Amino acid sequence: MKTQIVNAGIEKNAGNEQEKATIARLLEQYYFKGIYEGDLALLKQIYHTGTLLFGDVKGQPYAKTLEQYLDGVQHRQSPKDLGKPFKGEVLAVEVVNTIAVATVKVQLYDFNYYEFLSFHKLDGQWLIVNKMISDVSK
Repeated sequence: MKTQIVNAGIEKNAGNEQEKATIARLLEQYYFKGIYEGDLALLKQIYHTGTLLFGDVKGQPYAKTLEQYLDGVQHRQSPKDLGKPFKGEVLAVEVVNTIAVATVKVQLYDFNYYEFLSFHKLDGQWLIVNKMISDVSK
């Protein structure tokens, strides 16, 4: 069986560009800042309560519920409190109607994550509904 990759023909329009900018702004204001500061209130504003997180960290499988992830954030010292460098970067955002995927890069502690964050616009608000991560060497 041969798989063929084709252009999905997603139209670029001003609405999509505006939604992409909104998602990028939310990532900067809530996601990156929440991770850096360890601020659960910020993180809870951008995550849907049923979000699942999957991937690999240091070559090991990673799977958590949002509750488990937030508990980990709550019980660790934040990069800000430790004076550790942090960098969050939005690499790409794709929007189709009320769904979107953002590709981001997050560098904190000794981790260098590439993340794929799935969004859904619910009641007029973009929320992360799934998070996939992979820790890669620099």
